[in-house]
Amino acid sequence: MGMAAASSLIPPSNPRVIRGRRVLVNGALRPAALHLEHGRIGRVTAWEDVPPHEAVVEVDGILTPGLIDAHVHVNAPGRSEWEGFATATRAAAAGGVTTIVDMPLNAIPATTTRAAAEAKAEAIEEQAWVDVAMWGGVVPDNTADLADLAAFGVAGFKCFLSPSGVDEFEAIPFEQLERQAVPALLPLERPLLVHAEWPPILDAALLQVTREGRDPRAYASWLASRPAAAETEAVAHLRRIVAAGQDVHVVHVSCADSCALQPSLEGGSDAAAMTFETCPHYLTFSADAVPDGATEFKCAPPFRDVRERERLWEALRDGRIGMIASDHSPCPPEMKHRGSGDFFAAWGGIASLELLLPLVWTGARARGFDVATVLGWCAGFPARLAGLDARKGRIAAGMDADLVVWDPDATCVVEHAVHHRHPLTPYAGQVLHGVVRETYLRGQRVFSRAHGHVAKPPGAFVRVL
Repeated sequence: MGMAAASSLIPPSNPRVIRGRRVLVNGALRPAALHLEHGRIGRVTAWEDVPPHEAVVEVDGILTPGLIDAHVHVNAPGRSEWEGFATATRAAAAGGVTTIVDMPLNAIPATTTRAAAEAKAEAIEEQAWVDVAMWGGVVPDNTADLADLAAFGVAGFKCFLSPSGVDEFEAIPFEQLERQAVPALLPLERPLLVHAEWPPILDAALLQVTREGRDPRAYASWLASRPAAAETEAVAHLRRIVAAGQDVHVVHVSCADSCALQPSLEGGSDAAAMTFETCPHYLTFSADAVPDGATEFKCAPPFRDVRERERLWEALRDGRIGMIASDHSPCPPEMKHRGSGDFFAAWGGIASLELLLPLVWTGARARGFDVATVLGWCAGFPARLAGLDARKGRIAAGMDADLVVWDPDATCVVEHAVHHRHPLTPYAGQVLHGVVRETYLRGQRVFSRAHGHVAKPPGAFVRVL
């Protein structure tokens, strides 16, 4: 990824004080000094309030909390040729993401038992440049395993209502989710994340596309096979689970009507919540702009037309959608079937972990959003969702010193995905605002545009207990 930005003044060391003229504290950019103690922020003071002879680093740019990407498919162990923790977390650090929350698929084994979670935690050891939490999985046969997964420290649980694309992570029938899994989840007090597409509608749409003999190289054919109605119908059914008391988070929302279907509940702040996320690809692309055969654009659900893209931005503006995550889902390039250009044969997933900050900021600044709002979507909300908000997601005394220094006015041209294992990206050629200069994890500089990554990866598995 090329860029037009000068390097910062931060030296390659662990500072005692970091200060800047534009530090995001309590929702506003202002001069401030962060006094670091044992990897955490001990105090936040005025810019000039620094003891004499203290080792001070002054940042050139804005200083914000590191981003938290709560929807990442690292695919390890078992499919590290698709990505792996070393490459994924190097990409995260280069993009200003200081914590990722890894999905229970497409690892082998999937994270549906405590033994599988332990295997994933071992894969993280000495491989991670940023911190890693994990979601557990809900599949048809693991209701008895959910409590053990929570005791191990998974942040919550993910399920699919429609096929996931991998055999080892089966979709759970809605009736089984409602009657068996949810009663087991309720006492665990953790969110249930749902890939919400309603199978009968998907089945009927695919049958219609097949009968019509639509061109598999046309994005419009793929779009017709995954209509927005599948998403809105699934969300409508999920209202019953929320009414039973289970917090539900709907992942990768592609149409604004999904988040208009809020559950009608009584009980005030103690009622269960239904929350929503969307992703950079839904906020950036439009279906009519995808060339035939350009399978690097495939994802599920698909992104839709320009009008729907702008409606998602409005849902972010009015708070119906609270979070943006990458849904980083890489694969080897040959699995994208670029040769045939067949959208139905290609793996569905977009790799964008490294680009999350500039992608979101570029779209947001063009629509009048400020830095604090973007960090709310990409740090504050995901920290709360994953149960990490006591230590991550904002700049305040007692929080981990997970920080990113970046220039909101500098631009970069996406040439390819530099730090992901595979370089293929649908964002190639885009000019983005927001260049990351340095990334700090618990007070240690782990990446700088000038010096690259620190030699030894300092990240760790973060248990949510």
